[in-house]
Amino acid sequence: MYSYYFLQMKNYLLILGSCLVQFIAGNYKDNRSHKHEPVAYEDTIIQKDKKYLLITDQSQNRILIADADAGKITWEWKPENDGVLPKDAKWFSAPSDVKPVYNGKYLLIVASGGGVALVRISDKKTVFYAYAGGNTHSAEVLPDGNIVTASSTANYLMVFNTDTLNFHDSLYRNKIYLPFAHNVVWDQKRQLLWSAGRNKLYTYKYNFNCHKPDLILVDSTILPDKDAHDLYPVYGKDQLWLTTLTGVFSVNPATKKVTAVGASSIKDIKNVSSGPADYATIMMQPKTSWWSDEIKDDKGKTIFKLEGLKIYKARWLLTDTFSYPQKSGVKICM
Repeated sequence: MYSYYFLQMKNYLLILGSCLVQFIAGNYKDNRSHKHEPVAYEDTIIQKDKKYLLITDQSQNRILIADADAGKITWEWKPENDGVLPKDAKWFSAPSDVKPVYNGKYLLIVASGGGVALVRISDKKTVFYAYAGGNTHSAEVLPDGNIVTASSTANYLMVFNTDTLNFHDSLYRNKIYLPFAHNVVWDQKRQLLWSAGRNKLYTYKYNFNCHKPDLILVDSTILPDKDAHDLYPVYGKDQLWLTTLTGVFSVNPATKKVTAVGASSIKDIKNVSSGPADYATIMMQPKTSWWSDEIKDDKGKTIFKLEGLKIYKARWLLTDTFSYPQKSGVKICM
């Protein structure tokens, strides 16, 4: 009898051990994929037949996705709820910009509190975040996965080695002086980084050094106005939107010619975002201080409004082909 029970117990332990090994192996693979590879998932959050807006809402220090046609919020990211350590949540006070990256599956977020984060839309996972400081106003993903930020009051760009495994422990960063740095845009065609600061438009080469990233100044061009604010690709064109204190302009990257557009008489535009033919071109203009509770198009028509919001910038959730190759997976520089 004892030998029977012993044999049964032995078989049970063997089965349990096998299940435990499979469980550990499965979890290890899952953790690695969450940090290093683009994860395939059924995207039920973003539906192809709808138009979505990305919103920086400073009333609650959050990032929103809104269904433009339905006029309602469908998704939100808050640092304290979605993967940022409690001691670091203050870095994401007053969110100042959000961009769709990696085929619109991830968001690149910055805040005046100094934080920069890369967030996956499907599960709100914050796969990387860091402190740039200096009133961070913009960020960009470089071709190898590293991230560059622009900080306006501290007058610098900062390039981060974007290692998603070790960013809490150690992080290489490199600071590059640029006056009134408010924006950064990667140009994949010319392999250049564009940034407008104060009254000049700058271009930089990237050294493509994964572990010690750096930017090398190529040249600068005088702008027709001062206090450059937002720089962002015109949807579907080899062209950039530029906003300044008193106007809106388009930039031709091939010639570096800067041209005032029809809405150039509108002052203090925080950002411009365009889309395909059936999308309005939206322009964020504050009602009070730096904020508005509504998003209007270039003709003054309200596209989205929700009382209580303090919107700083708003962009269409669309794939950016000026900066990134189509169907590009997440790249991690480690």
